[in-house]
Amino acid sequence: MNQPLFKIIFVVALSLNVASCQEPVSKQPNVLFIAVDDLRPDLGIYGDQTVISPNIDKLGGQGTIFINHYVTVPTCGASRASMLTGLLPTSRNHLSNHVFRDIIAKKSPSTGPETFVHHLKQNGYYTVGIGKMSHSVDGFIYAYDEPVGTEKEMPLSWDEMLMDTGDWGTGWNSFFAYSGGENRTDSNKMVKPYQASDVPDEGYPDGLTANLAVKKLGELAEKKQPFFLGVGFFKPHLPFNAPKKYWDMYEEEDMPPSPNPFLPENVSRKSLHTSNELNQYKLGEEKAGLDSALTDNYAKKLMHGYRACITYMDVQVGKVLNELERLGLRENTIIVLWGDHGWHLGDHRLWGKHALFDRSLRSPLIIATPNYLKNNRIENVVSSVDIYPTISELCNLPAPDGLDGSTLTALLTNENSTKDNGRAYSYFRNGISLKTQKYRLVKYFREEQPTIELYDHKTDPYETKNVAEDHPEIIKRLMPLLDMGDTGIYSEKSN
Repeated sequence: MNQPLFKIIFVVALSLNVASCQEPVSKQPNVLFIAVDDLRPDLGIYGDQTVISPNIDKLGGQGTIFINHYVTVPTCGASRASMLTGLLPTSRNHLSNHVFRDIIAKKSPSTGPETFVHHLKQNGYYTVGIGKMSHSVDGFIYAYDEPVGTEKEMPLSWDEMLMDTGDWGTGWNSFFAYSGGENRTDSNKMVKPYQASDVPDEGYPDGLTANLAVKKLGELAEKKQPFFLGVGFFKPHLPFNAPKKYWDMYEEEDMPPSPNPFLPENVSRKSLHTSNELNQYKLGEEKAGLDSALTDNYAKKLMHGYRACITYMDVQVGKVLNELERLGLRENTIIVLWGDHGWHLGDHRLWGKHALFDRSLRSPLIIATPNYLKNNRIENVVSSVDIYPTISELCNLPAPDGLDGSTLTALLTNENSTKDNGRAYSYFRNGISLKTQKYRLVKYFREEQPTIELYDHKTDPYETKNVAEDHPEIIKRLMPLLDMGDTGIYSEKSN
């Protein structure tokens, strides 16, 4: 199909010497952190030619794109908790979406900063969160079908935690929103997993989140202190609901099929799942499962919805970035865009995350600062736990002791891009994954065999075959590195 003109990737060079039209810039940079739910690297700046994402592509051209960024846990709340604390999970509780409720909300101030947001707040930053930054989409602890709670998931971190729920009333209703104020919970899940209503951007919640962020930026521009603004967008998380105009930018028949719609060879089904995240939508045309793939027509429908949601979200990101620049704040603001994990679109016959495969664990990470390389593409393997020490250093603050991540600032200047190819650890389904530049090694703590999986990403980038039995010498070489990431998470003591 003919791609719109704005699909072109623009590389914008920002001058370091441009004077702000506001007050003189402070010594401490501001931070704009954009968190996106369920976004795998299906973006133009990551080489995807089928997705329309001009605003994120433009941001990537202004900074550093981490091609091989991996999350520590392939589920929303646990991934965000690890990223915000800079810590690898050490117990099964850290793998749950309830980690904020059960652990972080109860953290004592005497044991150190609650999160890196709290760390910034302790050092003079004014901190504002809008939308989904932790697990609960408005920062409060309550169940999907309950009234908004009063207990905060991150009680020490925010000066303000905001959410415009519009006609949906609660944060969770907004998260599972259908147009006209409808939602999945009140419908008892008797809904399709997608919707394309002919509504403006504000007809779904991400449009309201963008407007609220634009308004708050204007207020923050008047403050005499540096700020941290976290903006959490919902899409492309299920349901794949977006205004019809974004669906209309794609032709459904053009949706690319999964390059690996088959079960991986030499792998136990315990390493996989039954796509319950998709199947809970009761009016879906088909049910996904491991025994057979979805039909091509239905798979294309879902892929269409996923891409429409990416483009809808991308436009909202653009509104926030444009306002940042209009206010003269861009030259003193660090921008981070982060996806909380990937998503299987039929890969390995899976629909969803929740697995220790590349599709679940790899997500976008873009960091744009005023004084570092532009259009910088880093191939090194990096982890979400590296974000905390990186933001600390960029903000001229010492990072607390005991963090599991390492600062990425040398990579932002391309100084260390070839010295150490890096590694990343991930945890789920009773397993620990080690990702290196060439391999993924997974060790499962279970009875079902095989418990060791090895994928060669140079010859098998889509992880179609576990080759552990064929390469004992590689297992022997990599296993000590994997063991370094064993935090005792699956020991009896940690349960």
